[in-house]
Amino acid sequence: MKFIQTIHHYDVSVFTWVRQRKSRKMLVRCARYISRTGDGPCYLLLAVGLLLSRGADEMRLLTCMGLALLMERPLYFLIKNCCKRDRPPAALNIKSFIVPSDRFSFPSGHTSAAFLMATLVGWYYPMLSPFLLAWAVTIGMARVILGVHFPTDTLIGAVMGTATALLSMEMILA
Repeated sequence: MKFIQTIHHYDVSVFTWVRQRKSRKMLVRCARYISRTGDGPCYLLLAVGLLLSRGADEMRLLTCMGLALLMERPLYFLIKNCCKRDRPPAALNIKSFIVPSDRFSFPSGHTSAAFLMATLVGWYYPMLSPFLLAWAVTIGMARVILGVHFPTDTLIGAVMGTATALLSMEMILA
């Protein structure tokens, strides 16, 4: 139990530090935009683009994406509804900059999906990997800046997304 309290204390400290930045207006504006790039429609557009290209590698990537999402989304919902960690506004009695889609914060679904996609697309297009990784990291940071996640929510989301991407590639490419 002390371990959980220590993690929560760390989360609150980092979260509070982020919220106190002087350039918060610009930071929030950027975070909103970045967070939106991690919404589902962008992934659907990627899938349609891959489908239209009809290349062998693109079809394998599309298959890996589908399998990874079939594993990741149920796992995400299971963990979120088992842990039931309150989002920062409820836990700290503050106002977030956006309205989250659900009540609980752990793990971050946006971060998980971003790391899943960054890992898969980066595997097939290695030259894009640094940019994709930077994008996935900024998705997680944006969710903290917007006040809807604690840092460890995004950390576990990153691990979960990467792990399910790697597992899907192992299953498809083995």
